[in-house]
Amino acid sequence: MRKIWTNALSGTALKLIAAASMLLDHIAYFFGFTGRVPSWFTSAGRLAAPLYLFCLSEGFAHTRSRRRYFLRIYLLSAAMASVRFCMQYGGIGVRGDGFYPENSMLTTFVILMIVWQGIDLLRHRRLLSGLVAVAAPLLWPFAASRLFAALPVFAPQICYVCTAWLPLWGMTGDTSLPVLLMGLLIYPLRVHRRAQAAWVAGVSILYHFVLVFFVVRGQPGFACSQMFTVYVEWMQAFAVPLMLCYNGQRGRGLRAFFYAFYPAHIAVLYALSCLLYGAMR
Repeated sequence: MRKIWTNALSGTALKLIAAASMLLDHIAYFFGFTGRVPSWFTSAGRLAAPLYLFCLSEGFAHTRSRRRYFLRIYLLSAAMASVRFCMQYGGIGVRGDGFYPENSMLTTFVILMIVWQGIDLLRHRRLLSGLVAVAAPLLWPFAASRLFAALPVFAPQICYVCTAWLPLWGMTGDTSLPVLLMGLLIYPLRVHRRAQAAWVAGVSILYHFVLVFFVVRGQPGFACSQMFTVYVEWMQAFAVPLMLCYNGQRGRGLRAFFYAFYPAHIAVLYALSCLLYGAMR
């Protein structure tokens, strides 16, 4: 019975769980203005990021061509970021209340795959190229800020490049430091499943529960129960048991579905939210 339980889920099954989790989370994200979306949608959505990072690391390790694998994600990320740039800085297609989708998980995937490739280069003692691949994506935000300061006349162009084609990590959202921190070691620890699981759980609980608790506990009206209803990012830790159920098999794959799902469900939910917002005014 233990073997059946601990080897129950293929890569495809994990990605389907992650997709369902993301869908619930984004329903809350796009339709939160109605006040009618159950709060547990957001809590359930915390499973998505660690599961997708886990599946990405497996795909990165087993793909026949890392170059094609990276290129597919990179181009999709750039296309979505370009649309987001037009919304953020051009006001194109922005909802009536000023809301627009800021989803950028694919940007994190792009950054992490470059770093992971650098880690593999270092393992093969290709020190210079490995150090460049690891350091460049991590240091790029600091270099970009200097570039903005040095060339303010080109700020819009630099902003677009940094948004879409040479993406930056930040402190909030899908590209935030804790997401990047979690992903950094998911790949090198993939051959040590317990250590990998401990890393994901540790980042989730120490950063999102312990640290957040000490930051918000002094706020007026704070109650400990809010750690289970409002500050729920730490619930990413519940993805760990699912990760430990991975059987090492790809499953059915469904590659076309998963590549289409991310941009398609965001576009559909956003369009519906715009229609509903307009109808409720």
